[in-house]
Amino acid sequence: MKIALVGYGKMGKTIERLATSRGHEIVARLGRNDQMKQAQIADVAIEFTSPESVLNNLNELIKLNVPTVCGTTGWNDDLDDISNLVIKENCSLVHASNFSLGVNLFFELNKKLAAMMSTFNEYKVSMNEIHHTEKKDAPSGTAITLFEGLKDPLKKTNWSLEQTNDEQIVTIDAIREEDVKGTHSIFYSSDIDEIEIKHTAHSRDGFALGAVIAAEWIHGKKGVFTMKDVLGL
Repeated sequence: MKIALVGYGKMGKTIERLATSRGHEIVARLGRNDQMKQAQIADVAIEFTSPESVLNNLNELIKLNVPTVCGTTGWNDDLDDISNLVIKENCSLVHASNFSLGVNLFFELNKKLAAMMSTFNEYKVSMNEIHHTEKKDAPSGTAITLFEGLKDPLKKTNWSLEQTNDEQIVTIDAIREEDVKGTHSIFYSSDIDEIEIKHTAHSRDGFALGAVIAAEWIHGKKGVFTMKDVLGL
């Protein structure tokens, strides 16, 4: 396939390496000041930029009718508007807070464990996420997806970055350290013990490969999808 990379930082370069190793061609590399029209020659665009740029990028790509894989996080509040635009323009979008196969399996494990723990009120749930210092949004999109997976069975209403005694709110500790690719942990703590599940990313390759697989999968499809659709989970 012909792929346009929207965002050409560390992730964009990793995607380029893995995409070309799978026989695809990178036909556009778009930075902040480049014209999005250059993406029209591509079969699919892969967008990894920033919360400040993503909405404008998605709006332009969808209106150009370029199928898009979006890995930027921090725009959940605008998902309905973007989804409606995709439908209106008869385009296609795969969006995910995390494209790693391991993380998407971890999402499903999180849901199953939350369902198991829902009747054991002696355990208090909390979360922790660690990322590199360049990551701008906190908590991470992955952490928010993990919260969404446990909130209903555990009857939680929201998350907070601050410690709280409100039993309906889950505390998420967002830590930023040098050169951390992404670590997410969920804790169930009682007075006598603690249960922890954890996912640790060792490189960007897992995220990049998932994005390329999503780009291959979306070819010929119309609508709004997630990695759960791509992986058949």
